[in-house]
Amino acid sequence: MSTFETIALVLTIAATGGFLNLRFIGLPDTIGHMAFSLIVSITVVVLGKFGLLNLTHIQHTLMQIDFADVLLHGMLSFLLFAGALHINFHDLKAVRLPVAVMATFGVVVATFVTGTFVWFLAHQLGFQLPYLYGLLFGALISPTDPIAVLAILKNVGASKRIYVRIGSESLFNDGVGVVVFLTILGITLGTAPPTPSSLLFTLGYEAVGGAFFGSILGWCTYRLIRSINNDKIEILITLALASGSYVVAEMLHLSAPITVVAAGLLIGNHGRALGMSAQTRERLDSFWELFDEILNAVLFLFIGFELIIITLNWGDLILGLFATTAVLVGRYVSVSLPLIAFQKNFSDGPGTAALLTWGGLRGGISIALALSLPAGPEKEIILPITYIVVIFSILVQGLTFKKLILHLSKKNTALSA
Repeated sequence: MSTFETIALVLTIAATGGFLNLRFIGLPDTIGHMAFSLIVSITVVVLGKFGLLNLTHIQHTLMQIDFADVLLHGMLSFLLFAGALHINFHDLKAVRLPVAVMATFGVVVATFVTGTFVWFLAHQLGFQLPYLYGLLFGALISPTDPIAVLAILKNVGASKRIYVRIGSESLFNDGVGVVVFLTILGITLGTAPPTPSSLLFTLGYEAVGGAFFGSILGWCTYRLIRSINNDKIEILITLALASGSYVVAEMLHLSAPITVVAAGLLIGNHGRALGMSAQTRERLDSFWELFDEILNAVLFLFIGFELIIITLNWGDLILGLFATTAVLVGRYVSVSLPLIAFQKNFSDGPGTAALLTWGGLRGGISIALALSLPAGPEKEIILPITYIVVIFSILVQGLTFKKLILHLSKKNTALSA
């Protein structure tokens, strides 16, 4: 299959699934796309088992698509930029300190809590999973996925208060999570010094440096946009910023996700308010909203299609269900500590920790990181359970999140504000 044929097929399947969902089912768009691709994948696997389809050929075709590379070095830059465009600086400023703590300290805590639990459970079930690989799983699964989170928050009609708290954290903890993952991977492979100081230095350099670099690029782009009045060129400039900042940040060994988020925040606030006409703002929002929807549809189709090439057995399923519990426990611990420390300006009282825990969805980034692991028996353990956690997160947590908001709001009206 050529690249164009692959793109045409994926877009056709996405459009078909989107239509069927909208016309007959009515699930949130993100969940609908993934549910449709899961149904297609299960059908393909079943037909392949009965010899009605050439399953080997289909698996070979899918394996030609490097999902980790497509997401981490392509789609992610645009998806993060689109999400950051709609986070208000004023709203973010009010919760900047607890968000910063949850996106850094919280990710590290969740990594160790989740990783330790999964390592222990794996050994109880007879899996040979070294402790460092348990931490690798904790690192790739602990940060919430901004793509899944923001898409679900929009679909369920979450309040502005909830959107800012969960959405802002997810945009930043993603970049931190990637840094922690790569650092632990380097220690595991013997290419990085296993010291706390080296971890702190790497985290500080990549995360803080990425935020600073992204802010500079965003400000320079804002000045460019302010000097002209042509909506087509201004939108093209934002596309260049989203992709170019990501590429340059990777070259400088900075956190590319955080760089793009910082740039997107600046354009979404100063750029839109002070550098664009009303017509440009309207067209910019329409363009990025449509672009975001298309990329989300393709991304969640890919997540569903991964089922065709991932081998699952009963042992993987059991460990995956235990891992899902461990992920929720790790998330709850990591959000509870900042809530206690910053309860005056971040906690909305009873139910806040549960809301932040259940709303912390996992998605394609976790699968992409799992796929990027070096081949070996450890990857064969981590990849299936990562997939199970992501499926549970999007389908179960995503579908019940609105009900949880409504349930908790009856007891605490601040959560619906």
